[in-house]
Amino acid sequence: MSKKMLGDLMKQAQKMQQEMSRIQEESKKKTVEASAGGGMVVATANGAMELVSIKIEKDVVNPEDIEMLQDLVIAAVNEALRRAQQMVSEDMSKITGGMNIPGLGNVLG
Repeated sequence: MSKKMLGDLMKQAQKMQQEMSRIQEESKKKTVEASAGGGMVVATANGAMELVSIKIEKDVVNPEDIEMLQDLVIAAVNEALRRAQQMVSEDMSKITGGMNIPGLGNVLG
């Protein structure tokens, strides 16, 4: 491999890394929602895999059945985080062209 080819390859890798960093920053501003219990619990997460809000309808709050509410919260939060991961993965695949890059999972969160 010539020095020019190696230099070009390094420039491409650096550009891809910069694009990935940009996508990560943009993803932090994007959110996804998921609900459970027919919309009784709604969780919103961002591309940094952070829960940013949770809404619970008062009709689902029953002191006699707190386990159901806990299950709905867990379901909504897990689905919101799964959707956030999918959103970031889709954004990253636009840059990587679908290539499986070792260590990319660590970049995503």
